[in-house]
Amino acid sequence: MARLSIAIERFPIAGSFVIARGAKTEAVTLVATIEDGAFRGRGECVPYARYGESPRSVAAAIESVRPAIEAGADRFDLQSLLPAGAARNALDCALWDFDAKRLGIPAYRLAGLDRLAPATTAFTLSVGSPEAMAEAAERARDRPLLKLKLAGDGDAERLAAVRAAAPAAELIVDANEAWRRHNLEENLAACAKAGVRLVEQPLPAGDDAALVEVPHSVPICADESAHDRTGLAALRGRYDAINIKLDKTGGLTEALALQAEAERLGFAVMVGCMVASSLAMAPALLLAAKARFVDLDGPLLLARDRADGLRYEGSVMYPPSPALWG
Repeated sequence: MARLSIAIERFPIAGSFVIARGAKTEAVTLVATIEDGAFRGRGECVPYARYGESPRSVAAAIESVRPAIEAGADRFDLQSLLPAGAARNALDCALWDFDAKRLGIPAYRLAGLDRLAPATTAFTLSVGSPEAMAEAAERARDRPLLKLKLAGDGDAERLAAVRAAAPAAELIVDANEAWRRHNLEENLAACAKAGVRLVEQPLPAGDDAALVEVPHSVPICADESAHDRTGLAALRGRYDAINIKLDKTGGLTEALALQAEAERLGFAVMVGCMVASSLAMAPALLLAAKARFVDLDGPLLLARDRADGLRYEGSVMYPPSPALWG
């Protein structure tokens, strides 16, 4: 009989991580572990207040399905036991890991992939003054892909400063819903001038109708507006791409299905993450081969990662060892 355990873990961030909504200095994660004495599977999630989640509420949600998990519910059963979100993500990824160990088959093969290759990840720069962001870009100028957190007013100056400091880097930006209709076109023009390749979630998820009216001088990617397959078709015309995060989809099972449906509907795909350890990045790497952009730099932003973490060489990340996941 399988046993489920839940642990809250904390990882200090190197410096601080700042977006339009605020700053934090540590990543708080929950780890679900499923084991039967011979095999162990683990999954990590990040509760996100933007979606009404807290460590306590996510732990309670995981606890609510303990009887089903310990009675043998699999990852397909799980889809109807919990809604999309962090709790289901931790359990779903733990079940993928458990099945891979139990069957002796790598998780990527269970997902129908022939191989799992290294991927190049974006490296995130926190929002700050143009001068501070230029300094951060200068330190990261050898990384091929930089992701800039923006905040609305003053973003044109931030973009120009970063582009001057890192002239060779490919740039993507994330406004985290901080722009408004009155500065949307101006900020998109500044992005185009700086050679930005993708703009994530410029407007609030509940107030993004203007994206239909405004020409997309830079492709626009849904983040907070896109969680799982529900409502995906309604995003056409507003967005050109979607950012798939396992904490939003509720795990790898729905993420793989969402990626396939997004491709069918003509959306480009970005695979993203919350700030978390390598245990949260490992399952998301299964989406990387078909993604236009990979943003799985969570461990690079931490002061320390967990043992047996992913290997990063610059911005290139390598597949996990079985000791970590899958």
